[in-house]
Order: sequence, then C-alpha cells, then structure tokens
Amino acid sequence: MGALQPIALASSLIVDSDAGASKLVDAVQSGSSPKPNLEICAAPPTSGAGVTSIFEPNSPPAREIRDLSYLVLGICLAIFIVVQGFLVLAIVRGVKAARTAKDNPTTTSSEPQQVYGSVPIEIAWTVIPVIVVFVLAMVTIRTIRDIDATTPPEGALAVTVIGHQWWWEYRYTVDSGSALAEQTTLVVTANELHVPVGRPVSLRLESADVIHSFWVPRLAGKTDLIPGHTNHLWFNAEQAGLYLGQCAEYCGTQHAHMLLRVYADEPAAFDAWLTAQAAPAVEDPLVARGRAIFSEYACLNCHTIAGTSAGMFGPNLTHLASRDTIGSGTVALTRASLRQWIDDPDVIKPSCNMPSLKLSADELDAITDYLMTLK
Repeated sequence: MGALQPIALASSLIVDSDAGASKLVDAVQSGSSPKPNLEICAAPPTSGAGVTSIFEPNSPPAREIRDLSYLVLGICLAIFIVVQGFLVLAIVRGVKAARTAKDNPTTTSSEPQQVYGSVPIEIAWTVIPVIVVFVLAMVTIRTIRDIDATTPPEGALAVTVIGHQWWWEYRYTVDSGSALAEQTTLVVTANELHVPVGRPVSLRLESADVIHSFWVPRLAGKTDLIPGHTNHLWFNAEQAGLYLGQCAEYCGTQHAHMLLRVYADEPAAFDAWLTAQAAPAVEDPLVARGRAIFSEYACLNCHTIAGTSAGMFGPNLTHLASRDTIGSGTVALTRASLRQWIDDPDVIKPSCNMPSLKLSADELDAITDYLMTLK
C-alpha cells in the first residue's frame, strides 16, 4: 500500500468524524462557511487513497494513455524548443545588427539580412507539421485500438454503471468467471465500486438523466455516460487499494460532489464482499421501530432495502453501513453525518433531490440507528 498516497481533491468536502459532522452542520445553520477538509480520508487506514494522476497508472488502459501522453508532451517540447531557438536567434541577430549600425555610420540598415520567398523554408514548415500530425494520429489510433472497450479481455467481470444526478449506481451480474458462478443474484449498490485485483473489469456505462462521465485516472480514460446510448470501458487494477475519480462532465448543481471511489480488493476479499452484498439486509430486532418508520414515510418511494417493497429512484441502501461515505463521497459515513443527512440533506449537499421529511428527534434517532445496522 505504500505506493498509494493520500491526495487533496478540491472538489470534495469530507467530514471524517462525528465531531466534524456536527461542526459542519453548526457552521451551515449559523450562516458561516465551514472550513473544508479537502483531503480524501474517509476510507479505512488499510485502504489508502490513490493519487488522481494519469502519470501513475495501475491498469493497462491507463498505462497506454500515460505512454501516449509522454510521447505527445515530448513532441510538443521538441517543437517548443526549436521555435524558441529560432526566436532567440532572430532576437540576437536583430540586436547585433542594431549595434553594428550604431557603431558604423556608413551602414544603410539596422536590420539583419532579410529573406523573402524561401522555397526550402516554406517546404520545411509545411512538411514537418504534416509529419508530426501523422505520427500523432498513428500512435493515437494504436492506443484507441489497444484499449477498445467493446472487446474487453476474456473473463472480465461485468458491471453496469448508471449515472444519476448526482450519484452512481452499480449493478453486478455474477458470471462464469467468478468463484460464485452457481449464484445468479444481481447485486445492486451505490457510489462505491468494488473490483477484484488482477481481473479485467468491463463497465457498461448508461445514464438515467443527463450526460455524465466516468473517470478514474489511474485505471482508465474518461468515458461519457449518455442518455439513450451505451458506452463501454474496461480496466484491470494491478494493485489493491482505493482509486479516486470524479464525474468529468458538468451535470448540474452538485457535479463537483459526484465523486468516484473504486476499491480494488484481493480476489478472496472481493468474493466475500460480493457474497455479503448479495445477502439480505441484517434484521436487528432492537431497531424495529426505525425500520417501521422507514417503511411508513416517503423513504420507500425512492430507496430499496432488500426485503422491503421499495422504489428505485435513489441509491440502494441494503448494505449502507458497509460503505465509507454518503452523498457520493461528499461526507464520511458516521452516525452524526447520517442523522444530519436524513434530517436535512441540503445542509450537506444542496439541491441533491432528496427532500427533508421533517422527522422528530426521536424518529431521526430511530431511523439512523436502523440504517447503521445495514452492514
């Protein structure tokens, strides 16, 4: 994990403790601006946090993009050096000519020798750019072919990604490449994508509303999610850890808080996670009142919890408490932040499309306790 270092991501606001959540709430309610903690630190210490840089790839498609970027930057640097060299040469000659004219009164011109209509120069500045563009086109086409997502490597894990304003929905179908092949359960989760290390992952990208874009720089390139059109993306995480990303297409008010968290787990850990996600929510009799309130109020119009008759408009909450964040990475998942989110989500993520239910303090405590048991 030593290679995965934390990074500050300016578009995120992470509250990583109950006290922090309370301070955020108090600051917003008082009208003052809370001091944001910009470091992505909501994941458990053992997970680490990956830098969001294309120059530190951990997947074959990302490595192809990194190599292409180095080539393009190298060619651009060479062009810059040549152009600046000619510019410096022209300046030096101009200054030298001016000094010569000043020191020699018989000189008729203070300008260096002028060249008009040079065929060699005109050929050079036409042919060289054509060659450069041709080379860039060829290597780009090769890279696109190598990372072509419509034909992912054999044995890839298939996951459907659906972009919503402003959260991510993930649908896993257990296939023949998994140790759980005998199961056919469709696992649905939200905002935190888990994948196995060393196994290709094929993403089917769809949008439920507007154009979004899936971008985790260390794993693959930016690919759009377009309403009515399906795109594809594949990657193969080579190192366990947390990989951070971002919706890379402006999609409305909370675009900046539509973060991506991809957890690359060891194969055994991933299979255990998938098995747990496929299981029904744990029923704790001590929080039966919270479950009843969840069922009675408008929560079920949007959210699904396995074992309840519920809607599909909002994120699936079956195993909510197993996640590290809420609000698509906006705040760390703690009891305090979850309670505030249920009470008035606009305090944490304005215009997030989730209404405030105006619950009493006792009802808030009961439903929060219930949701915190969904692991």
